[in-house]
Amino acid sequence: MAEAQAEAYADGRPDDLTGPERYMWETFRAGTVCDLGPRSAERDDPHSGGPWGPERRVRAEVVAHLLLAGPAPVPGRVGCLKLRGAQITGRLDLSGGTVAPYVEIRSCRFDQEVQLSETRFGTLRIDNCAVPRLEAARLHTEGDLHLARCRVARGIRLTDAQIGTDLLLGSSVVQRDGRGRAIAADGLVVAQDFQADLLEANGEVSLRGARVGASMSLRGARLRNPYGLRALNAPTLTVERTLYLTSAALGPASGDPSRPYDWSRTPTRGVPTRPFECRGGLRLDDGRFGDSVDFYAARFELRPEQEVSLRRIQTPELRFVGEAPQQGRVVLSGAKVVRLVDRSTSWPGPGRLSMEGFTYETLAPRGHFPLARRLEWAAASGPDYSPEPYERLAAVLRARGEDADAREVLLAKERRRRATLSPAGRAWGYLQDWTVLYGYRPGRAVLWMAVLWAAGTLLFLRHRPEPLKADEHPTWNAALYALDLLLPVIDLGQEGQWKAAGVWQWASAALVLLGWILATTAAAGASRLLRRG
Repeated sequence: MAEAQAEAYADGRPDDLTGPERYMWETFRAGTVCDLGPRSAERDDPHSGGPWGPERRVRAEVVAHLLLAGPAPVPGRVGCLKLRGAQITGRLDLSGGTVAPYVEIRSCRFDQEVQLSETRFGTLRIDNCAVPRLEAARLHTEGDLHLARCRVARGIRLTDAQIGTDLLLGSSVVQRDGRGRAIAADGLVVAQDFQADLLEANGEVSLRGARVGASMSLRGARLRNPYGLRALNAPTLTVERTLYLTSAALGPASGDPSRPYDWSRTPTRGVPTRPFECRGGLRLDDGRFGDSVDFYAARFELRPEQEVSLRRIQTPELRFVGEAPQQGRVVLSGAKVVRLVDRSTSWPGPGRLSMEGFTYETLAPRGHFPLARRLEWAAASGPDYSPEPYERLAAVLRARGEDADAREVLLAKERRRRATLSPAGRAWGYLQDWTVLYGYRPGRAVLWMAVLWAAGTLLFLRHRPEPLKADEHPTWNAALYALDLLLPVIDLGQEGQWKAAGVWQWASAALVLLGWILATTAAAGASRLLRRG
């Protein structure tokens, strides 16, 4: 009997293992699945309130023993931990360790927090598990880190973690920790994709200084933070390809009930979808995005002091085609975008949009976006007059060959500027607007000159003034005399040769004054045309 027991324990297993733990030990050596569940959908659910019996319990210290100093595999097999339907009692602490075996934990319950700080893994998959808290600062994986469909009661910490391939948080529900953060991942580095579709986070998601080597997807995610200022706090985030803050298609794409999410799916007509929702501020300041930032069908619920802040972001394409927030502000100050894709109903109203220093090269509106609405968009950039939104919009329209619309934008700029001037400046502005539309309709000056010339000619046909010198004067010509009065610089040899008196002197003075005004406004318009050229 003693010899048989010694042979049985040759793999180094502890003496006090329970039946479920011995099964887990054996499947680890064989590289097979340790399934402790009763194969009942209701009783298998780790998130239900029903208790699990001792036949499903394994101690965290035994799991740690297997992962950090486990036995050699059965010859011809690869040792790994594939645990399903278990209740892991005690605190699983692998801090600072190196875990060589592949780890996959599905549909399990953890009694206490999981401590993985500064731990090194190959691949770690924790799927559909109930976790009180995951502490994984400076975690390092060579492969994937999967935390999909989990429910985490007191937050996830991935500060300065390095993920060798993909990070998956899809369909997980994460509550806040003691500091109000659901996910604390400042300095996180993900070599490939960061996929968190259908994530529900109740607390701040902090990704300050994080870097993603491919795309980052929060399709259909619901980020809520009623406790603080921001729901997503990700300044200086770098995503080499696209950041998706869009709607997600619902339902299994492949018919596999174990995967009710499929990050590769794009919503199509007739497919149920869930929009990206952000209840709290969103901050992407100073972010760098290699392909685009996509807000398709995004929804924002902001308090008056909260913002969708995109200050100084740089991206080839910004797709701002979500729903306009009813409160709060959208800030694009200093952002640099090559292509702006937007919708007229996506932008907030006057005073709740800031675009100081915002540059874009082309516009690609979705749906009907008339020029009048685009002018309202430029005017909404702030309560005070700023020429930048108008000048940028006019430059983009002119580059597209829409010169008439560009002139309308610049005219709107002058009219907005007029309200900031002194009474005399406003009067002069109204005069320029009425006569030549601030020089953007220079043909009006010519028309007014023609009208005044005709009126002056008719006037002086009825009255011939006396010559200044009776024996030395040109032949009287009413048309040339009226034109000589109107043109302030050119001398046609008529104005200084005749002596007007009484009411005719006043008529001559009026023509001279109106000629100077029209010439000045026409010159102002010409200078604007030259500056635009």
